[in-house]
Order: sequence, then structure tokens, then C-alpha cells
Amino acid sequence: MKNLRWLGANVKLPIALPVLMEALRGISSSEKLERLASSGDTLKVSIFSFSFHREMPSDGSGNGGGFVFDARSLPNPGREEQFRALTGKDAPVIDYLSRQASVHQYLASALSLVDASVSQYQSRGFKNLMVSFGCTGGQHRSVYLAEQLAKHLRGANGVEVVVRHIELEKMGK
Repeated sequence: MKNLRWLGANVKLPIALPVLMEALRGISSSEKLERLASSGDTLKVSIFSFSFHREMPSDGSGNGGGFVFDARSLPNPGREEQFRALTGKDAPVIDYLSRQASVHQYLASALSLVDASVSQYQSRGFKNLMVSFGCTGGQHRSVYLAEQLAKHLRGANGVEVVVRHIELEKMGK
């Protein structure tokens, strides 16, 4: 669509072809075609949470992976009885992790790296980016971080966000 608009505005043909030029203007101003064209420009960001003790996510896009962040250095809610049966999607765990300065620092660094890659991937026309967060059990920290990244990226122009929690899926959650 960008190329058609550029041709219509910048190319002067050696002979007058008013019907062709009108057709180009009609095509380049079509809202339906614009929606189709922009859907092809979407960057799909696949975000995973997983357990380092079990299964790392595999890259279904064929690009060979992406970011893998190790969240085991962060405070572990799973070691506290009140949080054991919960996940990183539950309010008490979210509240606990969001109160930890180390989690804020870690997340800010991860978001910065991912944002820079999203920008570069989009400018280069890439279609897929994979981001994985791992922790010991794949239930608390990695889930929380994956959800925070997804929330951060949702609504970004030209970004489709897909989230999978490998361990939670196995648990039926």
C-alpha cells in the first residue's frame, strides 16, 4: 500500500493514463485493503512461562528461539505456605511480587530489552519474537513476569501478543 501511494504521488508516466492513475488512487485509499495490508505488518510476540526443572518452550516459528529470562534470582512466593497453591495470576502473589524492589528492577530491564527488539523487529519486517520466563516451578515468578510483559505490550501498534503458561496448562489452570 505504501508503494502504491508513493507511485501515485511521485511517478510521472511518459503518456497520460488517467484510468490507471485513478485506479491506483482508488486502491491506495481503500480502507479494506489498508486493513489487510496492515495485518501483514503485525509482529507476533509469543510469551511463555515455564519451569527450568521440566520443559523449556520450543520456537514454533522456526526462527530458533528468542529471549529466555531466568527469574530464579527473584524472591520465590512458592516457598511461603500462603502462596503455594496459588499462581502468578492470583492477586496475593501479584501483590507480593509487585512489592519487591528486585522484581521491579528485573522487569524494567526485561521490558527495556524486549521493547528495543520489538522496535527493531518491526522496522526490519520480522514477523515473530519469542520471550520466555523461567523459574523453579513455572507457577509464580515466571507467570507473573510473562503476564506483566503481555500487559505492557498489549495495545502496542502492530503487535499481536500470545501468552502460554506451560506448567499451568499441565495443571489445568
